[in-house]
Amino acid sequence: MTATPAPGRPVRGSTTGRPIMAALDLFGRRWSLRIVWELHQGPTGFRPLQQRCDGMSSSVLRQRLVELTQAGLVTQQDDNSYTLTALGEDAHRALGPLARWAENWADALAGQAGGHPPPAGQGD
Repeated sequence: MTATPAPGRPVRGSTTGRPIMAALDLFGRRWSLRIVWELHQGPTGFRPLQQRCDGMSSSVLRQRLVELTQAGLVTQQDDNSYTLTALGEDAHRALGPLARWAENWADALAGQAGGHPPPAGQGD
């Protein structure tokens, strides 16, 4: 098991652990961004969160929740549901411009391809 990325500690791509590199390492882990995105909808139990994340494996979900909790973005409530912390909400807000860019990108590519959708298997 690898350590949870944190500013000030070496991470993938940075021996000094610059904050942006630590964030990119954390969010570059499979499913991390999706979990933050889904938890923005409000507190969610483990199984419903797993279903929202297209049925990802329970072991990966558990690992990512541990990492996101250690990173201060997610917390587990008394009823065992998971929710974003204030830092997690900030991270979700930071994703807004990226989500808008992704929509523009999709529109631009659809325009180049004559309006055809992407080939099968290239959706989310």
